[in-house]
Amino acid sequence: MLLFDKLFGKIIDRRIAAYQSDLIEKHCQEVQNIYKTMRGWRHDYHNHIQAMLALTEKPDQIREYLLKLNADLAQVDTVIKTGNVMVDAILNSKISLIGSYNITVTAKAAVPPEISVSEIDLCVLIGNFLDNALEACLKQPENANRFIRIYVGLLKEQLYIYVANSTDGMTKKLGGIYRSTKNSPSHGFGIMRIDSIVEKYGGRLNRQHDEGIFATEAVLPL
Repeated sequence: MLLFDKLFGKIIDRRIAAYQSDLIEKHCQEVQNIYKTMRGWRHDYHNHIQAMLALTEKPDQIREYLLKLNADLAQVDTVIKTGNVMVDAILNSKISLIGSYNITVTAKAAVPPEISVSEIDLCVLIGNFLDNALEACLKQPENANRFIRIYVGLLKEQLYIYVANSTDGMTKKLGGIYRSTKNSPSHGFGIMRIDSIVEKYGGRLNRQHDEGIFATEAVLPL
């Protein structure tokens, strides 16, 4: 029995290590994507400065240019501000990564400044929701109507998290339970983490699959 426990423990340790390695790799990719976006903004900013300098002797034209620039900036200001710094960080990094794949994202989120749920658990929960949604979208052709919808907010004094995504209809379900379709050493760990965190706080979890869409929602008591 001791030998079995030892071997089983080693297997679990390897799977956890692989899962953590996947998380680190994803985080690095997200940070790199944010830096790429920032470099693009800096390049555009330089071009705008040059254009305005060329119009310094034409006040009417420079005013018109500034108005157009202001309108453009309003369209690209997609930063999510939930009221919680850590949730802001995970949401914005994931949304930035999802957008880099030309997947349409709509997001609305608000988190109370003080909640009983650990910020780390909350970020792990949201991060896994979005990782699973991105995985499903990437299995669809690039010309498909790929989308992810995110909502985080209060619902009857409980924290409500909802993520829906387009799907190719290949959702895997075993024994009435949805499973990951990843072929990696960390297979299924994301879903396990979601389930364990929701259970930890005595919350409720619901997954639904309809034609062309998969949705997951969690409700956590505050």
